[in-house]
This record gives sequence, C-alpha cells and structure tokens, in this order.
Amino acid sequence: MYQAFVVKYGEIGIKGKNRAIFEDALIHNIVVSLKNVEGKFLVEKEQGRVYVEAQGEFDYEEALTALERVFGIVEICPAVLTEDKGFDVLADEIMEYIDETYAEKNFTFKVFAKRARKNYPLDSMTIAREMGGRILEKFPSLQVDVHEPQVSIHIEIRERISFYSESFPGAGGMPVGTNGRAMLLLSGGIDSPVAGHMIAKRGVAIDATYFHAPPYTSERAKQKVVDLAKIVARYSGPIRLHIINFTDIQLAIYEKCPHDELTIIMRRIMMYLAEHFAKEDGDLGLVTGESIGQVASQTMSSMFVTNDAATMPVYRPLVGFDKQEIIERSIKIGTYDTSILPYEDCCTIFVAKHPVTKPRLDAIKRSESKLDEVLPDLMKAAIDSTETIWVKAED
Repeated sequence: MYQAFVVKYGEIGIKGKNRAIFEDALIHNIVVSLKNVEGKFLVEKEQGRVYVEAQGEFDYEEALTALERVFGIVEICPAVLTEDKGFDVLADEIMEYIDETYAEKNFTFKVFAKRARKNYPLDSMTIAREMGGRILEKFPSLQVDVHEPQVSIHIEIRERISFYSESFPGAGGMPVGTNGRAMLLLSGGIDSPVAGHMIAKRGVAIDATYFHAPPYTSERAKQKVVDLAKIVARYSGPIRLHIINFTDIQLAIYEKCPHDELTIIMRRIMMYLAEHFAKEDGDLGLVTGESIGQVASQTMSSMFVTNDAATMPVYRPLVGFDKQEIIERSIKIGTYDTSILPYEDCCTIFVAKHPVTKPRLDAIKRSESKLDEVLPDLMKAAIDSTETIWVKAED
C-alpha cells in the first residue's frame, strides 16, 4: 500500500521567517537523491511536512535508502496519503492498511492523531479514541497499550490525510547548500572522507582537492580517491574535485628542506594550493580530516603552524575524535572498505622517519624560505596542470 513517504525535519522547524528557504533546499536535495531510483516521484511540502509521493510503480527499498542519505531529514515514514472523504471512509482505509500490513494480528497498539487542519470536525483526542475503538472492533485479537505499544498508528490531518505505522531514522543535520561551500582536502585515507560527510551534514556543499604524485602514487591511488568522492557524494551531492600534480613540489621540499620538517612544509603548501582553488570556487573555508595528536602533523603545535599558511578558516570536524570513532563512522557511511585499499597517497610516500612533533613557526618559515626561488613557478605549474572533474554519487 505504500505509495508515499512522510518526511519529517528537525532544525529546519526553528528557522522562523527563513524556514521556507531551508524547506525548498531540502526538497531540491530529495529530488536530486531520487533521480537514480526506479520510478517517478512528486515531492511537495505542506504544514511542516514534506511528502514524497510515487507516481506509479517504484523501487521501495531504493527510494528509502536514497531518502536516508538526505541531510535535513530526521524521520522517514512510509505512508498512505488519502483525501478527506469523511471519518468512516478513513476508518475503512486504516482497517485495510492494518489487514495488509500485519499478517499476525496479535500485537499491542496505540493510535496517535494530529489535527493540523482545525476545520476537521473531530479533534485529535477524539480521532485517536474513535479510531482505536474501531480497530478493536475489527480485530478483537489486538490490545491497546498506551505506554509501550508494539505498533504505533499515526494519523495526520492536514490538507490531505496521511497514516502510517513504521518509521526510519533520517540522516539529520541541515540541507546541503544552506550553509555555503567549503574546500575539503581529500586524501585516500580513512579520515578526510568522514570529515567531508560531517561538514556536509551541517548544510555545507563540498568542493575537494586531491594531491597526486605520479609516478610515486599510482593511477589506482587516484581512482581510489575518486571512488571515495563518489561515496561522499551520495550524501553531499556532486563534488567538484581538483586533482593537483604535487610531484615536483614534493621533490623540491625533499631536496631543499630538513627532512624532519617535510610533512609540515608539505601541509602548508597544500593549504596554499587548496586555498587558491577554494577562492576560485567561492568556498568559505578549508576542511581537513585532522584529529588532535593522531600523528605528528596533527599535534596542536603542528596544526598551529599549518593554519598560518591559510588566510581563510580551517574547519576540522574530527578534531576531538579518536581513531576508532572515525573508523566506526567510516564504516557507517560506506567509505571504510575503499579507504583501506593498499594504494598509497603522496602524504604517506614522502613522510619523514622522525617528523618534528613540536614545530616552531619561525623555524618552519626559515626552512620554507629555501623554496622561494622555485616555489612560485612550481605552484603555477601545479595549478595550470590541475585536472578538475565533477564527481557524482554512484551506488
């Protein structure tokens, strides 16, 4: 009987006069997410609800999965939508729904009613009471439990009427695109895809940079990052990915700078380049997968020195997470299996054996100044040779 979903949102409801902007963004993102699902859908909003109604045959499981990935949704309820034909007709429809949905009629239940349309002749309490009585009359093997019912039957009276008894948690957060754009420094590791997912959950659209170092990193390493971007794009929408050739810059750092400072100087130059593309793309900040103390380049001292290279804000959604928490999130969003594929990126190829853990900004700047004669040309060459692709979600 399911031909529709009642979509509920959370934070959007407290946006006051701006609420319509967030609702429209949510509807747009739902439409985009459903494009790869078999079937046609009509998505409409009404009095604090969004309805997704199938126009004919559709793949129920695919549609539910697509909706579960849309940020801004807190609950998804497979529902029956009907017109107001009077309480008796509604009762008949709900009896049919219960009969078809539950083969075994031996559960406890409670009816919840919400009358958002105040010209309906019965109030919420009366609707719940009367409908509960009719259910007991039709199915005498059922029992009412007002405290811990096994089945909760919800009836919502709005311009149209919906009823449902199942619900699934949504992704939460805010609709992507309602809080600007940011540039994600995306590697082939576990952390940065999770950071991208988390920043997108707060309504931020994502661009990304990946630093490629052929022949030290393979085409398979590059494809691994593209595949990770495709997975993140299931949640964030399409990602503009800049693939930057970083080889000559890394070789120059290796040749001219102290080896225990390689990683920090490399990270600073990555910030320069990521910020270049961020400004071109209209982004409002950089996003990294750093977590305090996880590795030498992520100590407080190291991040302080790295931040100095950026003029725009640097957001670190994972800053207080430990590694196991990050792994668990990567498993949940589906990036983990791709992240652990054994294709190394430039950060792991050119790492020092004994990196400095408490770098001083003045010392790092002195070391970085050894690149002054070559770095401008190297950065220009890297920018000019950057490959930019749009990555879209693929299941």
